[in-house]
Amino acid sequence: MASAAPNTGLPLLYTQLEPVSSQQHGTMKVRGLQALPAAANVHAIPLTVDEFALAQRHYPIIFSAGEDPVPLALMGLNEGVNTFIDAEGQPIDRQGYLPAYLRRYPFLLARLNSEADELSLCVDPTSGAVGDFEDGQPLFDGDQPSDATKAILQFCEQFEEAGQRTGLFMAELKKAGLLMDGEVAIQPEGVEQPFIYRGFQMVDEEKLRELRGDELRKMNQNGLLPLLFAHLFSLSQTREIFARQVEQGKGPAGVSGPALQSAEA
Repeated sequence: MASAAPNTGLPLLYTQLEPVSSQQHGTMKVRGLQALPAAANVHAIPLTVDEFALAQRHYPIIFSAGEDPVPLALMGLNEGVNTFIDAEGQPIDRQGYLPAYLRRYPFLLARLNSEADELSLCVDPTSGAVGDFEDGQPLFDGDQPSDATKAILQFCEQFEEAGQRTGLFMAELKKAGLLMDGEVAIQPEGVEQPFIYRGFQMVDEEKLRELRGDELRKMNQNGLLPLLFAHLFSLSQTREIFARQVEQGKGPAGVSGPALQSAEA
C-alpha cells in the first residue's frame, strides 16, 4: 500500500506528482475537489485494514491477484464500471462511505528519490485542487505550512501508517496460506446461465476452519480474525453491486430487471 515514488511510476489516479514547497506553492491555495472524474472508470480502489469495518457495509472487500495482493474495495464488477461514482466523478451516494484512498487524492507521501529516508508531501498538479485561486485555504503561512497543509499532512501520515498495518495483515494471510483464487456466481432471474466473476483472491473458508486452536488464538489476539470476517461478510455485497450495475444500465446484455435469485462466493 506504500505510495510509489514519483520517479518509479505513479499510483492509481495520479498523473503527475510534485513536492509541496513554499518556493513553488507559497502563494497558492487548496480547495476541496467536488468531483473525481478519473475514478469514474475505476472498478476497484485500494483499501486499508483500518477501513474494513466501515467498507464492508458498502463494498465487497477482495484481494488483488498476483504474488503481492492488496485489499480492494469493489465498486463495480467489470473493468471500467464504477457504480458509486458517476461519469462526472460525483459520488452517487452522498451518505455512503468513500475509501480513504479517494479522500487522500490529490495528495500523498512519497520518497523523492530512492536514497531518501523520509517521505515528502506531494500533490498531483493536474487535479485542479491547488492553484492561484481567490477562494480556498492557503498552503503556507509565510514559509511555514498552514493549518490546512498540516491537516493534509496528518491525514496522509495516518494513511501511510494504515498501509503499513495492511502490509503486515497481508503478510500474515500469505504465511497462513489462507488466500485462494476467488469466484463469484450471480444468477439473475430469467437468465439461463449464471454470470461468473473471477480474477481476484479471497480467504479460503475451509482452510480457516481447519486452523489449529493456537493459530486461531494468535489471530484473535492480533486482531486478524475480525478483519477476516469483515472480508467474508462483505462478499455478500457483490449481488448488490450487480444490481446497481443493472439499475444504472451497466449490467450484462440481456439483463434488465433488478431481481436476483442467488449469489455465491
